[in-house]
Amino acid sequence: MSNFFEVSSPSHFQTLLSEDLQRVSLINFWAPWAEPCKHMNEVVLELSKKYPTILVLQVEAETQGDIAESFEILSVPTFILLRGHTLLSRIEGADAARLTEDIAKHTRSPTHAQSKTDRLPAAPPTLLKESQEELNKRLNALMHQSNVVLFMKGSPDTPQCGFSRRTVGILRDQGVEFTHFDILTDEDVRAGLKVLNQWPTFPQLIVNGEFVGGLDIIQEMVNTGEFAEIVGKA
Repeated sequence: MSNFFEVSSPSHFQTLLSEDLQRVSLINFWAPWAEPCKHMNEVVLELSKKYPTILVLQVEAETQGDIAESFEILSVPTFILLRGHTLLSRIEGADAARLTEDIAKHTRSPTHAQSKTDRLPAAPPTLLKESQEELNKRLNALMHQSNVVLFMKGSPDTPQCGFSRRTVGILRDQGVEFTHFDILTDEDVRAGLKVLNQWPTFPQLIVNGEFVGGLDIIQEMVNTGEFAEIVGKA
């Protein structure tokens, strides 16, 4: 189909998106391991057939990490609806009804955009609801909720990013008992841990209240045997 594309690179993405700045574009951020994406990919394909005037871009979130990061994609599936670089709608999760409704609304008549920017659109910030001292106290309590705590996207049974999924797999393969906290449920915790642990990404593994590292560090420690020693002390 002339309006449906699998994005292969950031330059490919920008070229397709810039061909017609008056055209409505649907960007589908997905991952092959996420079950909800399988159904929603079929929904997106049908919508592309039903609305041939829109541009439909399939972006595999982890393969095209630069694109996903520019849109601050925290989970899959996530859908971005644009006209040019103007954000019309952002839908997180497998909400086929809302996606269908928003596409119908924005292709039926001119719309009033939610925002206008020369940069790629991102999610609006969440206001801090507690003092920094209160937040740090809460973060410390969360980091001590058990001997081994994994701050991740989603839950161990339904991870919302590949890095979290792989980290859970390592912990289970190593026979480690752990609790978890879904950082997608609390923006203050997500932002606060980045500062407190001086580590910009997730997942983050905590052992005995101390930050150990992210996926790459954990994998390296497993390979060297250091991980078993650290977890053994817990």
